[in-house]
Amino acid sequence: MDVVPTERELQALKVLWQAGRATVREITAAINRRGQSLAYTTVLSLLQVMEQKGLVGHEASGKVYSYFPRVERDAIYRTLAGGFLERVFDGAMDEYLVHALESKPISPAELARLEALIAEAKQARGKRGKSEKSR
Repeated sequence: MDVVPTERELQALKVLWQAGRATVREITAAINRRGQSLAYTTVLSLLQVMEQKGLVGHEASGKVYSYFPRVERDAIYRTLAGGFLERVFDGAMDEYLVHALESKPISPAELARLEALIAEAKQARGKRGKSEKSR
């Protein structure tokens, strides 16, 4: 994924990931409910730029355009997280996690998910290490 969405583009994508597809009016209303104050024309321009970047597509239904995401949520989040990790923490995952865990309380469910992800990473690393030794 070469295209990294801006903050505003990410807001529009979040609406589309949740809704599947939406009109400019619906996207504008959803973004504004989240605390922004964007005009219809601003969101329309934003979506037109996003379409040029390949982030969204549209279908016409009469005079109304319905927009839909052309990028997967997980792929965008991986790209954003990787860029943030490199830009801010020079790739130091442990330092990032320490600061992230200290920045807000973590629920038992979130902690269990992190523990499971760490266990999976250890297991995958163990398998890679064995295959590299057998070469």
